Amino acid sequence: MGTEHSKNEGRRSMVFLRKGPKLPAWEDALLSGREPKSLLKRGLRYVSLSLIMKGMTSTPDFLWGLPEVQKLNLSRNQLVVIPPSLGKLDRLVVLNLGGNCLKSLPKEIGLLRNLRVLFVNMNCLTEVPVELSLCRKLEVLSLSHNRISQLPLSFTDLTSLRKLNLSNNRFVQIPLCIFALRSLDFLHLGSNKLENIAESIQYLVNLQIFIIENNNIRSLPRSLCYITTLELLNVDYNAIQTLPDDLYLLRRLRRIAWNPMDKGLHIAHNPLSRPLPEVVEGGLDALFNYLREKKEHN
Repeated sequence: MGTEHSKNEGRRSMVFLRKGPKLPAWEDALLSGREPKSLLKRGLRYVSLSLIMKGMTSTPDFLWGLPEVQKLNLSRNQLVVIPPSLGKLDRLVVLNLGGNCLKSLPKEIGLLRNLRVLFVNMNCLTEVPVELSLCRKLEVLSLSHNRISQLPLSFTDLTSLRKLNLSNNRFVQIPLCIFALRSLDFLHLGSNKLENIAESIQYLVNLQIFIIENNNIRSLPRSLCYITTLELLNVDYNAIQTLPDDLYLLRRLRRIAWNPMDKGLHIAHNPLSRPLPEVVEGGLDALFNYLREKKEHN
């Protein structure tokens, strides 16, 4: 009896020891008894980790013990919070947090001094932390499809930024800090609540693609015509009635464009005053000739 009793007690102890702390179902399935480092992919240039569409509601603790990660994809989950531990991954070059439920970003994001690409699109952000401005190497930033209405003035420090997507937010004016980002070649502000474009737009001397469709813009500033690097200007679905006479200076636009992906001048679905609608139907050359002649006669 005593021996049998001891055996039963031993079995119960072993079962207890084997259970340990229970992992979330998605994390348990992800690791399947493997070491976290086995999830890393080591390419020629970067060490990557992709946890896209894993049903995560929180970030796995093992993630913060992988400081060698340079490209991290946490997109299309149900993450509500990114913890301060994010700052431990200071070798990150690319970070994708798109398609989650984030309402804020931790201030420790400013510790990611090697970050060049950041996607936080399709979340629930209402503001952006000032500390993001410390990521001075940042070149690509997407904050589209959030609830942001302003940017911190410290964004002027992001002098390496080339591509900025702020579409589908709640901006009522273009943030002043943007006009200091002289390296920008792509700026998307479509589907906001903008009513005008400030004359300061002329300071974006390297801008090639400027998308500002689906706002409530009533006119284009003359200074926009001096950004002669523009190859795509999309002002579809606005309230524009007249065009600046100097628009013909934007010779790189090449044509009136109708396909959203095409370079050129997109000006459809605006209440243009006559005779502009008829002139536009004749193509970009006809429009530019009309504006040039109009200017010469004034």
